[in-house]
Amino acid sequence: MKPTYNLPCNIAQTLNIVGDRWTLLIIHEILIGNTRFNDIKNNLNGISSNLLSERLKYLEDNGLISTTLYSNHPPRYAYTLTESGNDLKDVFNAFIIWGEKHLETCYKTLVHDTCNHEVEISYYCPHCEEMVDHPTVVELKD
Repeated sequence: MKPTYNLPCNIAQTLNIVGDRWTLLIIHEILIGNTRFNDIKNNLNGISSNLLSERLKYLEDNGLISTTLYSNHPPRYAYTLTESGNDLKDVFNAFIIWGEKHLETCYKTLVHDTCNHEVEISYYCPHCEEMVDHPTVVELKD
């Protein structure tokens, strides 16, 4: 059994699901359209087949991906993100923006497809219908 964080924290509990080596990169591959095992493996240089199989099964068990059989002999599956898995897109976008600001070598940027200018992350309150400059983290009571 893998070690987990036993902390009452959204970040820690999320890392229990997606924090293993390769896991976020596997999700990202599926997000960008590489939905078959060999496509994912070929794009993640260095991951073993066994580890990729283990991670895909774990992601399916945790409801981040679903599988569809596309070949019976041998059995082969296509992987798609569930709503939960697809919600990680905002996390990947945040990584891209952070990387652009802080990595010595930047590989990607996030732009508005209409004008091709860089975008920023912002927060919106649907209740007030307003943009929020500084959201506050609030602990939830049981």
